Amino acid sequence: MDFNISSFTEAALETFNFQYQHNSLYRKYSDQVLTDKRQIKSIFNIPFLPVRFFKSHRVVTTEFQEQRIFESSGTTQTGNSRHFIKDTGLYQKSFTLGFEKFYGKPSDYCILALLPSYLERGNSSLVMMADELIKLSGHPDSGFYLDQFENMHRKILDLEQKAQPVILLGVTFALLDFAEQYPMKLKHTIVMETGGMKGRKKELTRQAVHDFLKQAWGIDSVHAEYGMTELLSQAYSKGGGIFYSPPWMKIILRAEDDPLSMTDEDQKPIKKGIINIIDLANRWSCAFIATDDMGILHDDGGFEIIGRVDNSDIRGCSLMVI
Repeated sequence: MDFNISSFTEAALETFNFQYQHNSLYRKYSDQVLTDKRQIKSIFNIPFLPVRFFKSHRVVTTEFQEQRIFESSGTTQTGNSRHFIKDTGLYQKSFTLGFEKFYGKPSDYCILALLPSYLERGNSSLVMMADELIKLSGHPDSGFYLDQFENMHRKILDLEQKAQPVILLGVTFALLDFAEQYPMKLKHTIVMETGGMKGRKKELTRQAVHDFLKQAWGIDSVHAEYGMTELLSQAYSKGGGIFYSPPWMKIILRAEDDPLSMTDEDQKPIKKGIINIIDLANRWSCAFIATDDMGILHDDGGFEIIGRVDNSDIRGCSLMVI
């Protein structure tokens, strides 16, 4: 895949035609919702595969022997999503270029990863991303810290004293635990939450989580990463819960009462609805994913997550916001 996209629409339509031809599951689904494939002339006509298909089917474009299988945390009731990865190098390129677009070179930071629940499994895409960014960081203190709160606290204080830029990437419940036990003033540390309560704590709104972390650590904003097992790209928020995507990833909203409707009566993109994602890095699975997340789309392309669709499965790595 070429990440230097000159025309997103052109690249998305080419990807649709390729996946329609070589992904039998996606073709069958598309044929159920399309009357004529020739009607696909814009990204707002493309069918989006419901994300739940990753729990029940092998979602692949062409047949291949996968290099990795990423698996969601899931729950006993809902089951896990499985993403079959043909080329892990494509994923590495996507998350590295995406990180660099929003934060610069990983080597500019010491990267501390607080991802205890994800490290318990060996098939987490988030752990692979964090591990590679830690390696690219090259800083001797970069690494995974599990529940070693006292050790991590000492490291952060030392790094703060040296004015070393730090990214503290953490699952939500672990960040809350760490902040509760070790409040401190941070000036050179970016705190980035990845979502994830998994019943470990009382569910809190995203705003409540961010307010607590800001107060505990004296920071102005909490950053966030929006990704999922079924994607190979991530969006980032530098505060306020507003996310932005890299150029090869795009958010489109669909109407709650009509899953095939992505524009209003004036043929303009819907501004509040359920999130569809085009991730062109998903070349070998499905690039067009209909999620169960509710969202608001801003005019500048930024988006907010405001909740979940009623009666949808609750993905284990999601942060409940309403």
